[in-house]
Amino acid sequence: MNFEDVKNKVYEYFDSLGIEYEKHDHEMIFTMEEIHSSNLDPNGYIAKNLFLRDGAGRRHMLVTMSDGKNADLKVLRGIFASSRLSFGSEERLMDRLSLTKGSVSPMGLLNDKENTVEFYFDKDLLTKPLIGIHPNHNSSTVFLSPEDLLMAIRKTGHEVILIEI
Repeated sequence: MNFEDVKNKVYEYFDSLGIEYEKHDHEMIFTMEEIHSSNLDPNGYIAKNLFLRDGAGRRHMLVTMSDGKNADLKVLRGIFASSRLSFGSEERLMDRLSLTKGSVSPMGLLNDKENTVEFYFDKDLLTKPLIGIHPNHNSSTVFLSPEDLLMAIRKTGHEVILIEI
């Protein structure tokens, strides 16, 4: 599947749910620093997304959090009541969410048909009018309300676990 098909799958999903969103195509972006130096809509707030695994590799977690916060794995370990945490490998990311490095997004849960990835959402993002996420490819960013994003995640069959980081 090419990257336009990947993005269109997300847009079609949003359309099927009646979700309003604004899309911005851009050069591929791999880091939060690149996002901040881009010309994306200044009225939107970009979310940081982390794909993690426990020490045994049995649990996989996707965390969507405020980009201004530190992703302290020791703190997250306590929140998850987990063994040691590490970032999931590119192979695990592709296997679980069909995503590539730099394209981590909560919409990757559309590809987790067996519901094997736990989803955690930073409560602070609920205070933002719009948040930006990749539509499963890092050549575009979509802005939508946090409420619409969480509704879309729940419709995939995944539980949304709200956390304070």
